[in-house]
Amino acid sequence: MLFYLLALMTTRHVVLAIDGPAGSGKSTVAQRLAERLRFTYIDTGAMYRAVALWALRQKVDSSDMHRLEQLALAAEIELSPGQVRLNGEQVTEAIRAPEVSLAASKVAVIPGVRRATVAKQRAIAGRASVVMEGRDIGTVVFPDADVKIFLDAQPRERVRRRLLELQAKGEEVAESALAEQMEERDRRDSSRADSPLSQAPDAVYVDSTALTIEEVVETILKIVRMRVTNGKEFH
Repeated sequence: MLFYLLALMTTRHVVLAIDGPAGSGKSTVAQRLAERLRFTYIDTGAMYRAVALWALRQKVDSSDMHRLEQLALAAEIELSPGQVRLNGEQVTEAIRAPEVSLAASKVAVIPGVRRATVAKQRAIAGRASVVMEGRDIGTVVFPDADVKIFLDAQPRERVRRRLLELQAKGEEVAESALAEQMEERDRRDSSRADSPLSQAPDAVYVDSTALTIEEVVETILKIVRMRVTNGKEFH
C-alpha cells in the first residue's frame, strides 16, 4: 500500500482528519500514523500553544481578542517531527509550561484566532499530505478530508490515561479533580459557539477504550487503505 500511496501523492495531497475528546489518544495515534504513512503531522494544539506563548510574552490579556487575532495572523509557526518553532525560535518545551497550557485553552476559543490558525493549517495541507488531530478538523478545518476518524474512549478510561500521562511527567493530581476538569473541558468543547467538538456525518467512529495504541493505528490504517488506496495492502 505504501508504494501505491506515495505514487498517489505525486498527483494530489491526502488529508487524514482525526477528531475526538481529550484523553482519547488522538495525538499519539496521529503521530504514529504520520510516521507510517510518511505524512506531515499537524499538531493543532501546539499551534494554539505557540500563539498563547507569544501573547504571554507580549503581556496581551486573554480578553483582548483583537490583539490576539493579530498575533495569530502574524505568528510564523513551523512544525517538524518533535519540534515547534515560533518566529524562528525553537519553543517545543516552552509551549508545554502549565501557564501556557492555561492560556492556550482561552486563546483557542477566540473566533479570530481560530480563523487565523485554520488558514495556516490549510496552507500546510496545500503543500503536503497531512495527518491532523483536534476537535473540529473533519467538520470545520477540512470538511472534505479524504478520511475522517472520530476517536473516542469511555470517560473513565480517558481520565486514567491522562492521569498516567501526568504522573509520567512528575505531576501530582487527584483523580477526582482531573475527572472534573476533563468533564468540564468536554462540556466546553461540545457547547462552544465557534467550531464545537462533534462527529462529522461521514467520519468513522473508533472506540479505543479496549485497544492498545498500535491496535488503534492498525484499525485506522485499514480504513485509510479502503478509502484512499482501493484496498491495496501495506508493505
